[in-house]
Amino acid sequence: MPVVTMKEMLIHAYRQGYAVGSFDVVSLDFVSGIIAAAERSRSPVILSLAESHFDYFDFDLLMPAVEAAAKSATVPVAIQLDHGLSLDSAVRAIKLGCNGVMVDASHHPFNNNVELTRKVTEMAHGCGVPVEGELGYVPGVEGEDAERHPGELVYTTVSEAKEYAQLTGVDFLAVSIGTVHGRMKGNPKLNYTRLQEINEALGIPLVLHGGTGLADEQYSRLIANGISKINYYTALADAAGNRIQQNRQDGGQGYTALVAGAADAIADECERCMHQWGAAGRADELLQHCTPWDAVEHLIIYNAGASDDAVHTMMATGRQTLSQIPGVREVFTGEAIQEGAHYRFSWLVRFCHPAVIDSYREHPDHIAFADSLFRPIAGDRISIDYRAVEGVGTTPGSVTAIRKSA
Repeated sequence: MPVVTMKEMLIHAYRQGYAVGSFDVVSLDFVSGIIAAAERSRSPVILSLAESHFDYFDFDLLMPAVEAAAKSATVPVAIQLDHGLSLDSAVRAIKLGCNGVMVDASHHPFNNNVELTRKVTEMAHGCGVPVEGELGYVPGVEGEDAERHPGELVYTTVSEAKEYAQLTGVDFLAVSIGTVHGRMKGNPKLNYTRLQEINEALGIPLVLHGGTGLADEQYSRLIANGISKINYYTALADAAGNRIQQNRQDGGQGYTALVAGAADAIADECERCMHQWGAAGRADELLQHCTPWDAVEHLIIYNAGASDDAVHTMMATGRQTLSQIPGVREVFTGEAIQEGAHYRFSWLVRFCHPAVIDSYREHPDHIAFADSLFRPIAGDRISIDYRAVEGVGTTPGSVTAIRKSA
């Protein structure tokens, strides 16, 4: 159960007055360090992968490791695409295993921001995935993220925040109230009054981008006024970088010697934040309030009234077409090994969440393929949707039917 529904995680934090750390991942050292900190402090955590960091790693290659780490944890974990730039980015992230997406159109005019965010929200909600939007602009000042977020600070206004939330349907809102991406220069002037007014107007979890470098008292006031998720990266990168520099000064040579202890340094900084933001010790309590993030397997077994060549051609088209539908993670087509099997062919389509059962069935690409290519030759078929069952008396990956249709 450790991979949990992100919306329930943040609503719990919002109502109970603490903030969950959303820590950016750029390597396996970050994955292991963040999870180690969450385990030690018994804290919920969000593993965040920012599109603005994709120059540092291969998203497709890193995501399986992130998902494996999340599933093996004993604390509640969510996985989010951070600073996604497009609808396609969000679809891809969900396909790879993210169960939360953040669309960043804050640098666009208000109407353009609303249009893109609404499209992402409609798609993601059809997959059971919550969406974070951003209104106002949080610039970069120093550090790796500064050059990726140029421009001037633009504060979020209450009136636009209310209109934006209503028009887009976002589940969480990242606000600009005086923080910056990267390292702080001087003392930030945080607009707590503006934050309080936005919180009272929206009543949804609010998100702080640019969380590095604030004082304890500042974090406390931000959380008291609705901040339930804090994005954090620069201090982690600095902690890892400082450890590498120290290893070099101590005579370390070669990659493994230089990065030795980097994950530990990341873990120490994450754990400090988890205690500072009130998330430490919340894991077991939160697990009682969160729904597991369960995949669904859509199984069809059938006989075909067509030649094998025609069936194989139909399967190839289906794999290409159906795998592009939002919320579909895998498409497998099969043929029975045993001679004389009652059903000769199969489809196994893996959905990221039960919500996809309906959005997939109603998607125009699925309807067109099923009506024109599949159903005309597969009249003898059985369709069942399964979800995983794990726990006492079961083995990981075992499944149970949740709906059956002919």
